[in-house]
Amino acid sequence: MGELTGRQVADMFHTLGSTNNRWGRPPTPATLHRIRATLRGALNAAIREGLIRDNPARYIELPSPRRPQALVWTDHRVTAWRERGERSAVAVWTVQQLVAFFGFVADDRLYAMWWLIALRGLRRGEAAGLRWTDLDLDHRVIVIGQQRIACGRTVAVGPPKTASSRRVIALDRVTARLLRTHLRQQRAEHHTAGDAWQDSGYVFTTPDGAPLHPDYLTRRFHRLVDLSGLPPVRLHDLRHGAATLAHATGADLKTVQELLGHASIVLTADTYTSVLLDLHFKTAEAVARLVLAAAARNPAKRHRTPAGPEKSAAPQPASGPQPRRPKRSRRARTRRQGRPRTSHGRPTKIKTT
Repeated sequence: MGELTGRQVADMFHTLGSTNNRWGRPPTPATLHRIRATLRGALNAAIREGLIRDNPARYIELPSPRRPQALVWTDHRVTAWRERGERSAVAVWTVQQLVAFFGFVADDRLYAMWWLIALRGLRRGEAAGLRWTDLDLDHRVIVIGQQRIACGRTVAVGPPKTASSRRVIALDRVTARLLRTHLRQQRAEHHTAGDAWQDSGYVFTTPDGAPLHPDYLTRRFHRLVDLSGLPPVRLHDLRHGAATLAHATGADLKTVQELLGHASIVLTADTYTSVLLDLHFKTAEAVARLVLAAAARNPAKRHRTPAGPEKSAAPQPASGPQPRRPKRSRRARTRRQGRPRTSHGRPTKIKTT
């Protein structure tokens, strides 16, 4: 480890950046940054142990990650996808498209999970790691306390992604009713499986009670979307859609941040809150109503040009009532007319003895 150099670390990242992953795509800049953060943490621990003196990973420069902006599947985007295959890396269904998907998967045994992710924004690992002890259906709340993390074929159970991901999620009455229906369905599967049932305690399981692999959820959802004929979205895009729907119904960004379990509200605002087209129309109509209402309260004065001969440029005497001039005293009027001033003083009194 002491012979590790920055050149070797740079070559490693160059190889990683030019190698396709299991989905046939190169890793994104955000993935490379996470790998570098993990490597730097391990090398910093080696420095504390006295194994190395410097951390060569801190000098590596990587392309800046750009947060993907989710786009809504509007009609013209759907047409471009069907005709030319154009699509965004991150896409969100409209409300009508989401309702169509729910109608298509109404008989799927994981229907309650698709509903929960799409409306409450759970991560894939959080849905797979949800236990019945984390639910309080009487008070309609869910406590996110763990997640199932896929490492190839191995699945590890650990805490949520961040400290902010430990959260309490409120449920509506419809979602609580769907989860109760799912519980009755699971009990029926338990009765059918008999001794082969695995009492794992998870909410969403296989037909024999075993916990679900997170990658299975991704493949299953992708398969259902293909069969439905709807525009393609990823399972994680349902989380984007949950934030967009909550924001469109009037929830502020702080509420959406707490719903998704984000540590920063900037991430919520920049990435997870696409604006539905219906909200654009409502905003445009509200602005127009505001201007028209102000115009109705304060009608503009119309300046009309009086008919008749044109007036000359010379100043014309003012017509109409004129302001009254203040009255002058007799003395002021006499002085103005040039008359000699007459003294009207009193005669001098002479005292006699």
